[in-house]
Amino acid sequence: MLFTAQIAGLVAIGVAVAIRGEGPAGPAVLLAIPAALSGTLGLWAYYRGVAVGAMSVVAPIAGVSAVVPVAVGIATGDRPTSFQVAGIVLAIVGVGLASREHQREGDRRVAAGVGLALLAAIGFGGYFVPMHAAGDEDFWWASLVFRAASFTVIALVVLALHSPVGVSRGNAAFVAAVGVGDTLGNLLYAASAAYGLVSVTAVLASLYPIVTVVLARIMLHERVDRVQEAGIVATLAGVVLISAGF
Repeated sequence: MLFTAQIAGLVAIGVAVAIRGEGPAGPAVLLAIPAALSGTLGLWAYYRGVAVGAMSVVAPIAGVSAVVPVAVGIATGDRPTSFQVAGIVLAIVGVGLASREHQREGDRRVAAGVGLALLAAIGFGGYFVPMHAAGDEDFWWASLVFRAASFTVIALVVLALHSPVGVSRGNAAFVAAVGVGDTLGNLLYAASAAYGLVSVTAVLASLYPIVTVVLARIMLHERVDRVQEAGIVATLAGVVLISAGF
């Protein structure tokens, strides 16, 4: 699915850049390449995580990627507000609660997909900073370079592993929509670089798990135990507080 979605996204952004008819504004758009490497790792881990675990658990944990741009800001001289500090602590506690699921014997174990969700958080976190810089140079070309690099990585992995890439006719439209939607999200994030600091735009972009959790409840009827539910709420609240601190 990931391979097919990438094709749809690459075609969409390629057509948009061709219609625009302008070359890249500068070499900084190449920073989209390391962003693609990290982001693709995050996307793969995220998809695998929601495939083996509850989407309403995996998504909030992956959203903790918001901590990465905040850490970069602190390392370059920013000072976290009390809201941010509280948000980081709350998110970490929330991840711990959400990652433990109740067993019939009364014990608790690490929920399925948690490790992949944490890997996704690292991958998404490594995407934000270089993509912001590339987008500040030229968000159209940054998005095209990002998608081309991401597609190349996935294509090489598919070839190396001889993985099947076919998608049923009934699912083709949905998979294509996922690819185009993902590309649109990348484009809008890159475009936001002209209007705000990475520590602001990246954290706001990390609020996506709220939508994911709501849709998982409505469409998939996902249910988790009370402790995990508290962890999900705490994680989402932590990401919101990190954002509100700016």
